[in-house]
Amino acid sequence: MRIVLSPNPYRDRGLRAAQAARKILKNAGVETTICLPFDLDGGSRVELPRHLEYEKIETALPGADLLVCFGGDGTILHSARHANEYGIPILGVNMGSVGFLAELEHSELSQLGRLGKGSFAVEERMMLDVSVLREGKQVFHDTALNDVALMKSALGRVLDIKLSCGQMKMTEFSGDGVLVSTPTGSTGYALSAGGPLIEPTAENLLVTPVCAHAVDARPVVLSAQRSVSIRLGKGSRKAAYLTVDGGKGFRFSERDTALVKKSDRVTRLARLSQRTFFDILHKKFGKG
Repeated sequence: MRIVLSPNPYRDRGLRAAQAARKILKNAGVETTICLPFDLDGGSRVELPRHLEYEKIETALPGADLLVCFGGDGTILHSARHANEYGIPILGVNMGSVGFLAELEHSELSQLGRLGKGSFAVEERMMLDVSVLREGKQVFHDTALNDVALMKSALGRVLDIKLSCGQMKMTEFSGDGVLVSTPTGSTGYALSAGGPLIEPTAENLLVTPVCAHAVDARPVVLSAQRSVSIRLGKGSRKAAYLTVDGGKGFRFSERDTALVKKSDRVTRLARLSQRTFFDILHKKFGKG
């Protein structure tokens, strides 16, 4: 078995967790490779251990059996883009604060030894396809594990947003933006915006208005067979940006239509524990 270890050096200082995991896996007879999930900023003060060898994640993943990420949910979302191209399962080790996508906490590294025997299950998570059409031409396309967000700029005025479900008009409202999330993303930005929690292995589209200036603009849960289109009101000159899983923003104009639907791709998450979704909720949010 060959496992790629991908530590976020801003979370895993000195790559201590990754190095400890490497020793555990070596004792279990597992071959490992260390890859950073992204290139460091030019002015970064993060120092990497010089005795370690690093490989590009794009060259390390082909032929790998598993990708283990060390960081928060953002690290896992970033790494999933690479792993999904090869259908490789991802196992997250939480080095952040909440970490809903992570399977293990930093204190549970010893459980990685079970990977040498192949003692893990794989859980598939639904993803979203998002395309932006401008005058009939596609100008943007991406896939999301968590959510697609159309938001106003930091200093911009509220947006006039029009939502449709297939050929059916859903609602129009003014507000800070709108989210279209997967069940996995229901515990992310959508939760903070007042959306419901959805069991992550379900298949639904969750549409959540953000700070809407309308009484009837409420979160809506749709079938995964539905599609959602998002437009701005006519004559809108307000700055709006579309982001996918919290990534770099795409400038969105009144000429654009965003189409969001279930993707043919899935993210595969490796599971070692028997913890349920509700166990995780109690642990992250407290029993109160």
